[in-house]
Amino acid sequence: MTAQANATMTKFGWPDTRIAELDHWAVMLRMQQCTLGSLILACRQPVSEFGHVDAAGHEDLGRAISAVEAMLKAAIGYQKINYLMLMMVDPDVHFHVLPRYEGEKAFGDLRIPDAGWPGPPRLDAFVEPNAVEAEALIACLRAHWPG
Repeated sequence: MTAQANATMTKFGWPDTRIAELDHWAVMLRMQQCTLGSLILACRQPVSEFGHVDAAGHEDLGRAISAVEAMLKAAIGYQKINYLMLMMVDPDVHFHVLPRYEGEKAFGDLRIPDAGWPGPPRLDAFVEPNAVEAEALIACLRAHWPG
């Protein structure tokens, strides 16, 4: 299945950052890695308000969240997880998904601290992987996607 990309998905690198697709949601690597494994969970429905996501989209969101958490727990390990729905700049319904942990996590040569731990996430403190590192991280996350 390949989603029709909306403007928000395109901004966050679709299809290059694609990890997984569900009927109503797309899971993508967030290139600005505030914490290792930071993601974008974007609604594929043409909606700009969360209240306009239909019942099927909300049902699918439950499946997406379960799969995202299982994937991140297996691939990255985390102590807490944050879902931020900011939508001030990007118009389509989406979440920034940030696995949270004390200290830093490593993936190959990437070393990514959780600069906000134990408080709110620091979106201004991030590591941006190069193309090779991003491809490897996406492949790792895809390999841990349930099912």
